Amino acid sequence: MAVDLFIIGGGVNGCGIARDAAGRGLSVTLSEKGDLGGATSSASTKLFHGGLRYLEFFEIGLVKSALQERETLLQAMPHISWPMRFVLPYSPDMRFDTDTPVSKLIPFLKGRRPAWMIRAGLFAYDHLGGRQILESTKTLNLKTDPAGTVLQDRFQKAFEYSDVWVEDSRLVILNARDAEARGARILTRNGVVSATRGDKLWRIKTEDGMIHEARVLVNAGGPWVEEIIKGVMGRNTSAGVRLVRGSHIVTKRLFDHDRAYFFQGEDGRIIFAIPYEQDFTLIGTTDAEHDDPDTPPVCTPEEADYLCKFASTYFKKPVTKDDIVWTYSGVRPLYDDGAKSATAATRDYVLDLDTDGPPVMNVFGGKITTYRKLSEKVVSQLRPNTQVWTAGTALPGGDFAVSEVAAKCDSLMTDYPFLTKPWAARLIRAYGTEAWLMLGDAKVIFELGEDFGATLTEAELNWLRTSEYAHSAEDVLWRRSKLGLRLNPEQQARVKEVMGA
Repeated sequence: MAVDLFIIGGGVNGCGIARDAAGRGLSVTLSEKGDLGGATSSASTKLFHGGLRYLEFFEIGLVKSALQERETLLQAMPHISWPMRFVLPYSPDMRFDTDTPVSKLIPFLKGRRPAWMIRAGLFAYDHLGGRQILESTKTLNLKTDPAGTVLQDRFQKAFEYSDVWVEDSRLVILNARDAEARGARILTRNGVVSATRGDKLWRIKTEDGMIHEARVLVNAGGPWVEEIIKGVMGRNTSAGVRLVRGSHIVTKRLFDHDRAYFFQGEDGRIIFAIPYEQDFTLIGTTDAEHDDPDTPPVCTPEEADYLCKFASTYFKKPVTKDDIVWTYSGVRPLYDDGAKSATAATRDYVLDLDTDGPPVMNVFGGKITTYRKLSEKVVSQLRPNTQVWTAGTALPGGDFAVSEVAAKCDSLMTDYPFLTKPWAARLIRAYGTEAWLMLGDAKVIFELGEDFGATLTEAELNWLRTSEYAHSAEDVLWRRSKLGLRLNPEQQARVKEVMGA
């Protein structure tokens, strides 16, 4: 039987579209060739943010839309996202190699971002999207504020503003789970071989040999969107993607507070230094051209060196390669707007609807913050008479208020006294109210089964396999969680053995 919608791609956009469509009563099948969120959607900087630096490129609409989404998303997933304050250090002697629309409009600003300009940008950032939960910008004296302790003495002033952290790979999984709960069919590790347009239906063949029929096809292939059009569908297109690699390094913890840093570089770029998984610091990202979507992205030695040197222009203690404990890299499938550089290329999305026969919607570009709005727009274009519904609707496990996270941790520890506080906090931040379902009727720790280390138990492993599409140790340790940072090689090998079995 033909479905209303067949979606190629199980990243955040594909899973978001599947959830939105299924919630409007459409029959949906989604096909992903690997693990859900296994590419770009698990390799982001993990922020719901407006994109402060995009203001220099006059991408006001993109920034406003993203800012409006921050709190909408935060309220729907208070377990996997939370408010974060960012410290932007300032020194009058800072100079930048900038070639932005702002610098061209006001020539005397070329190479400079004076304090008044930064403050004006942050004023716009505070007010473009409206705020109910997030705090507004304030000015810090780095000589007295703890945020200044680890910074070089030349930074005596900073601006502190708000954005939102999100566990990106868990965001994908929860969208897929909610889509499935609403009737969607989710196929993982089962890519699309071909998609043929008939008079009324698309005929889609997947790797398992099955033939699927659909009234509408959605190409949410991310880095592979252009390859799918040309190779899988056998069609020509004038639209294209610009593949930009963003690499990150994870170091030993570099500072003792819970705020992140926003660093401006002499080359005109910016990076973040973010508290990560309690004991680490995440630094990123780079902007490097990436030629082939089938070439796995890795953080090159040159990129790691760039990030270390960049951060070292701000921190008192230089960041070296010896501090790095892990690296990761993802490919941003930006819409190719002809920009001179990867940094200047638009982060906005473009939807290409082809109705020359059964419709196909090709999704180009986009960013994690606008995934819900993108999904809503896709489904509304394809089914204009259906009711939008996702704003304000919680993802699985997120049915509580942003302010109730600590209370949920305490409640979980009350119901399961064997949990330590860090363990309970990790479970609430991963599963929210579904932590109770995962722990079940356990009265003592031994009833959770084998202990794999770092609070990962057999009960949790079984939950990830049966409820969250996990098939491998990598799925568990590096996407559903980041426990790979804590388990030693022998413990990781045991998880691999059990998952293989």
